[in-house]
Amino acid sequence: MNGWIKLHREIMDKPIWTESTPEQKTILITLLVMANHREKEWEWQGEKFKTEPGQFVTSLEKIAQKCGRGITIQNIRTALKRFERYGFLTNKSTNRNRLVSIVNWEIYQSLDEEDNKPSGRQLTSNQQATNKQLTTNKNVKNLRTKEVKDIRRKRVYDETSNFYQLAVFFFEQIKSNNPDHKLPNYQVWADDVRKMVELDKRTEDQIKYLMQWVQQDDFEMANVLSPAKLRKRFDNLVMKVKQQKKQQPLPDNVTPIKKKYNYGF
Repeated sequence: MNGWIKLHREIMDKPIWTESTPEQKTILITLLVMANHREKEWEWQGEKFKTEPGQFVTSLEKIAQKCGRGITIQNIRTALKRFERYGFLTNKSTNRNRLVSIVNWEIYQSLDEEDNKPSGRQLTSNQQATNKQLTTNKNVKNLRTKEVKDIRRKRVYDETSNFYQLAVFFFEQIKSNNPDHKLPNYQVWADDVRKMVELDKRTEDQIKYLMQWVQQDDFEMANVLSPAKLRKRFDNLVMKVKQQKKQQPLPDNVTPIKKKYNYGF
């Protein structure tokens, strides 16, 4: 495997690094190195397969082998689950192998360095600065507007943060109605909760109350199954709560956060 990867220094300030064990840090770097830089196609037993940049097909044993001495299969399993919770990767396993996909790979990695290799002579300072500026401009130009915004706004939420805890709380409410509901990406959910608080100016009490309420409403429990949907329909849901409040008392299993019905709606 040739080439190299980009690793931003800010990773050292992220919980995925600061809260990881030395073994998990080794696994993290190894996964980045193992990811494909380009599309890859192959045929096996007459069937065609394809992986995108940032993806690779592997096994727990193969990852452990690449990591080197001191890394066990259990270390790999634990790290993959943890990195998935942080929204760093997705991990789909089959009977034969597993597909690992690094999230936002194309945003943070680029092939430009392979198309812009320096010659054998050392570049001057001015040349290096010029090439670096050209590469940066090209990268930004090639990114869609949404991706640029994602770079600026991308956050990793600690599991003890209020936003993350509200995301977990909402999933627990959903599971009370459907124990088999698919485990969400808590990082994405936490970010949607943050947007409700910081951008929409909702209080955490209001959000928590509605998370309870929608999962007790016969109609909304099947329609509001994520913080993003809750955010989108927030005002409509508030109106329904007000109408229900006029018609009947609150359900016993919706626990008020305060003694009075005073959540700003």
